[in-house]
This record gives sequence, C-alpha cells and structure tokens, in this order.
Amino acid sequence: MMNTGFYSHFHSEEKAFVDRAQEWIERSAELHELRRTDFLDPRQQFVITTLCNRNGSVNVKFEGGSEAAERRRAIIAPDYRDLEYENAELAILQVTSQSEKFSELDHGDMLGALLGLGIKREKVGDIHLHDTFCHIVVAQELSGYFDLNLRQVHRLAVLTDVLDIDKLQPVEQKLEEMSFTVASMRLDGIASDAYRISRAKIVEPIKAGRCRLNWKTVEDPSAQLKEGDVVSIKGLGRFKLLQVDGVTKKGRTRVKIGKYI
Repeated sequence: MMNTGFYSHFHSEEKAFVDRAQEWIERSAELHELRRTDFLDPRQQFVITTLCNRNGSVNVKFEGGSEAAERRRAIIAPDYRDLEYENAELAILQVTSQSEKFSELDHGDMLGALLGLGIKREKVGDIHLHDTFCHIVVAQELSGYFDLNLRQVHRLAVLTDVLDIDKLQPVEQKLEEMSFTVASMRLDGIASDAYRISRAKIVEPIKAGRCRLNWKTVEDPSAQLKEGDVVSIKGLGRFKLLQVDGVTKKGRTRVKIGKYI
C-alpha cells in the first residue's frame, strides 16, 4: 500500500490512475499476472515506470507501433518473466476513401470518428495521417469492431482494413517554428506569444486546469518552462519549447518554439 505522502508527487487528478496502476503492479508482483494496459500518454508511462521501479519485483515495457510513438501500451509482468517475447497486441486500422477530399481531413476528424463509435480514447494509439490513407494504431482486440463500424469520417465515406502492426507507415510530426523574445520563462508569457493571445486571456484556461505541461496538469501561470518542455492548452493546441537562445541587450530571453500542426 502507498502512504499518503506518496501522492504529493502527483497532481490530484492523477490519484485514480496512480491507484489503478499500483493495483496492476501489485497483482503482477504477488499473483504473477501479466497485464497489458490500454494506451497511455507519456505522463502515464512515467507514472507506471516510477511505480514499477519503486516495487522492484516487476518489469515493464511500452509499445506503440513505432520508435517515436507517443501513446503506448504497457506490458507489466513479474521480474522473472522475459518481456522480449511478449507483445502489446497492437494492430493497424487502415482508413482510405475514394474521395479527393480525404487529404483535407485532420487528426481531430479521425479521432472524433473513432470516439463517435462509443470507444474510449484509451483504446486508440497514435494516428498517422497521410494524404491518401491513414494508419491508426489500435488495440488488437478492438480492430475488428473498428473495421466493421467505421464508415464515415467528417461526413466523408471511408473504407477500412486491418493490417499487422509491422506494416505501419509512421508520419513524422511537423512543427511550425516561431522565434520571439520574452521577459521571463513563465508559462503564461511564452504561451501568450505562442498562441497569439493576450496574457490576461491565457491565464484563464491555465487556472481552470485546461493546461498540461509535459502531459501533467498545471494550474500555475508562473510555472517556469525549460528547453524541451511540451505545453498543451485545451482548444488551442500544443507547442514545444525547442530552444532557449541567450539574452538580448534589453534583458529579454530569445526562445524558439514549435507548434504542432
């Protein structure tokens, strides 16, 4: 069992996931169970890795279909079990269309269509959208359901097929780079310039809990950013702090960000 003080390492909204992950790990260590989780974001992967290291009697590995996968399933097993020969049971849902408008679809259209089938986000991995087809990493046990039921994406008729995970064609994430100077490395200041929104207006969604810093909810507008940090605000998108490049003569800091597109 975890002591109450351990929760101080996590945000309050993460408590339910921490408890669930701890139960998986304890059952693996004590009852010798092998557990394949749903798809986890990088923050959840960090939580599970932390808890597994703390336990010491289990091993864990993550798979998402590609080297750069963001969302991955975890395989948790007793430490005597060799995970090299265990797979995360992933499949590819290939989506195509005979319409030339397929290239106009975006990531949100694909995800919305899947969730519209009554499936939770946790059952869907990364979405690799190309001009003429889309490869969506899904849990193998649900691939048939998606294949049978997905017939439309944003009012566009689509065709589907299920492929083995080794047929995945990943899309390299594109970033729109922006450079500007800031008075400090505060979250609200950099986010204000990144989203081209006034500082007063950017504070509201942060304080309302709609901002994530490295996939962890942050409600403090004065939180300090550093190179490599990823910030997302619900409804506004996501950006990465690519570079902190010295100070101007007026004492402002030069930064370069990349907005995910």
